[in-house]
Amino acid sequence: MIEIEDVPGLVDPVVIAAFEGWNDAADAASSVVDHLMTVWSARVVGTIDPDEFYDFQVNRPYVGADASGHRRIQWPGTQIAVASPPDLDRDVILIRGIEPNMRWRLFCAELLAACDDLGGNLVVTLGALLADTPHTRPIPVTGTASEPELVDRLKLEQSTYEGPTGIVGVFQDACLRLDIPAVSYWAAVPHYVAQPPCPKATLALLGQLEDLLECSIPLGDLPEDARAWERGVDELAEEDEDVADYVRSLEETRDTADLPEASGEAIAREFERFLKRREGEE
Repeated sequence: MIEIEDVPGLVDPVVIAAFEGWNDAADAASSVVDHLMTVWSARVVGTIDPDEFYDFQVNRPYVGADASGHRRIQWPGTQIAVASPPDLDRDVILIRGIEPNMRWRLFCAELLAACDDLGGNLVVTLGALLADTPHTRPIPVTGTASEPELVDRLKLEQSTYEGPTGIVGVFQDACLRLDIPAVSYWAAVPHYVAQPPCPKATLALLGQLEDLLECSIPLGDLPEDARAWERGVDELAEEDEDVADYVRSLEETRDTADLPEASGEAIAREFERFLKRREGEE
């Protein structure tokens, strides 16, 4: 069981979860939750017992010094935090962890039980995968939802993927089995720059969360980090003719596949986010 600290009654909380590992190409998804924990001043209220779910020869503990200079061992695991964003009329439950090595169904059951104790009534899972997409274009984000109302409002599609899955897929399935409304967003990271971080993909996922929550999220240095990341990949491509040719072929394929109407809708959504963010800053 997860021991949760005493938390005053949360207001209509939404759960946002991401896990390092197979579901988290370039750490793009887990970086979203890291960012939200910082900008929303989240407070950790519970930690899952790692002994039941992790193989420490695969996910090794980390030894280092704490703020007082004392040597401490930090064990791999998963944390639950709560936040009250100032621009949102509901609270948020954040789950940040590592894909477990064993007992996945029990792992999901314990996390969802803890979220239920905190009043969570909507679960949003975040993932990132490697894909044939050019770094010079907007990062594609696909989304699925369990409820027809969410599908219609967010203009999502039911997933048709068949194949191996990770903890995000299992967590999503556990929500469906318990009739918990759930949304899942996946960012497509260019496979030729798979090493973390990928701030451009993290930004793309944050944009989807802004649409879902209907609020602006402080972005901090992420936009500049994303521009610097893209410039860095441009420089790498310029140094290798084969990579440059490959990127150009991906760009042509992407530009041919994207309908003008779809591009116009994407521009309109981004402009709406910009206006909301500016209103929040003012």
